Amino acid sequence: MSKHQKHAKLVLRNNDNFAPNEIAIVGTKCNEVSKLVNEISEQLSKYKLAYFDASHAKDESKQIVEKFTFSPNGNVAINGIGNINKFNQRIQFSQYDFLFINGNHYQAAKQILVLDNEKEASVLKRIDQLTNVQFVVKLTEDAKYFDFLLDKNPLIKNLKCYAISEIDKITNHIESLIQEKIAPIQGLVLAGGKSTRMGTDKGTLNFYGKNQRDVAIDLLEKNHLKTYLSVREEQEIIIENKVIDKFIGLGPFGAICSAFQSNPNVAWLVLATDLPFVNDALIQKLLKHRNPSKAATTIKGKGKEFPEPLITIWEPKSYTLLLNYLAQGYSCPRKALINADTEIIEVDDDLIRNINTPEEFKAAHKEINE
Repeated sequence: MSKHQKHAKLVLRNNDNFAPNEIAIVGTKCNEVSKLVNEISEQLSKYKLAYFDASHAKDESKQIVEKFTFSPNGNVAINGIGNINKFNQRIQFSQYDFLFINGNHYQAAKQILVLDNEKEASVLKRIDQLTNVQFVVKLTEDAKYFDFLLDKNPLIKNLKCYAISEIDKITNHIESLIQEKIAPIQGLVLAGGKSTRMGTDKGTLNFYGKNQRDVAIDLLEKNHLKTYLSVREEQEIIIENKVIDKFIGLGPFGAICSAFQSNPNVAWLVLATDLPFVNDALIQKLLKHRNPSKAATTIKGKGKEFPEPLITIWEPKSYTLLLNYLAQGYSCPRKALINADTEIIEVDDDLIRNINTPEEFKAAHKEINE
């Protein structure tokens, strides 16, 4: 008898406790933790960073309203109501490249151990939280490894150890942890449209001597991307790597969400089949200028007002944004791009012409073959 399963078996996002990538600073006073985070963050300003701490107010009264204060320069101060819940926090921190955590209050999947001779009792209290120490920082020159640390983990002395003043070296180590978790890219060729205006499947149009969907797959695979074909369930296309649309009736938006549902731990370079002028140089330019700190890296024609969502690298963090738009009743990937923090690359308009009608196909076919 097969085991009954209550829930659909979905691929989980590769999260830490509270965020995709996090580290707790453990072993010293809260003000030293905060100071270290600020000094590191100043040198890593190209990344999206966050700091997770607890309130230190002694006589904080219970709030009856949540307060959001926005300033014209883009800052926002939030006084919210609510308890810590890792699932909510993962949504909250999904857009960040790295989350620093005050280890005096919350446990993270990775840790920095600060050796502070005055905090032996504090470290002993949290010894079981030191599950994945990345490196050690000495607060003072005479800071020592406590005996219980060596008893628990004799190899801890083999870890990299920095003086608190070596901010450059500490920052470089943190940056390596950020780089380690940058998602690989896979290709997604969109071939699930109904091609109503064209009157025939646009993926089967022949501009270069074979089906355009095969041309698009070759273009992405040539750039070393494992590439999948996005199709509707009823389409009878025999191919090993394909993503069947699970978000029915939502067009390209649903295709992108379906790809993320199949694998939320990669970035997807999406390419539509109705863009026959997209070439190898454009794909290489897109890959070269990829910014994984943004929600997406996208192409925009120099004479166009808006970016092209169907020649775009969608980062894993964009999946949360897309689902938020869907929850509001929107299924336009361009709307998500326009209102997100994106990297925009401008190219000649001619390279990103959509071919949607038989007349446009004839003209494009003639131009390409001439």
